[in-house]
Amino acid sequence: MKPYNPLEKENLGKSVADSLMKQTPVPLASIKSFEGAGIYVIYYTGAYAPYARLGEMNRGEEGAVVPIYIGKAIPSGGRKGLADPEISAKGKKLFKRLDEHRKSIEETSNVEVADFCCRYLVVDDVWIPLGESLLIQRHRPIWNSLIDGFGNHTPGKSRFKGARPAWDTLHPGRHWAEKCGPSKLTEEQILHHIEQTWEAYDSMTQE
Repeated sequence: MKPYNPLEKENLGKSVADSLMKQTPVPLASIKSFEGAGIYVIYYTGAYAPYARLGEMNRGEEGAVVPIYIGKAIPSGGRKGLADPEISAKGKKLFKRLDEHRKSIEETSNVEVADFCCRYLVVDDVWIPLGESLLIQRHRPIWNSLIDGFGNHTPGKSRFKGARPAWDTLHPGRHWAEKCGPSKLTEEQILHHIEQTWEAYDSMTQE
């Protein structure tokens, strides 16, 4: 058996991820301004039909358990890591990122920001990508792996000719997305993919 090495990349990432998941979930709509960069997990708790299963699981006795999206906020100045251990405590990168997500959801016509909660953790910048990557691999949230575009920023003027993200096709409302070309997938196709995901989940849980 291979000896446990707490400094191995996988174990360091697990430490960061586990620390995040120990945080108490808070409503996405009511987060107060704070300093720091780091990682976060967003959960859906509502009754919108395509995500009804998520909402049901996240309203259960165990609380928020199945993420709908996982992301990160890197501090200004790039990855300096241990060369500047205080860099992740400067600025409000993590708060601003979560606030961007709040605004994106508020602009949509079919989901309510009141139905979302999140966990977040200020992390030294060198461990942020590692923690995010491990969490996404572990949970494979549908807004990361199936419905792309939730985390997109407003594109430059020359990029509005690109396709509208799948997220904005299913959740119309963001003004910049309306300027983009048609999505590669129709709303019906996206909904079908979501349905297939739940069918696969049911198959695995019944085995």
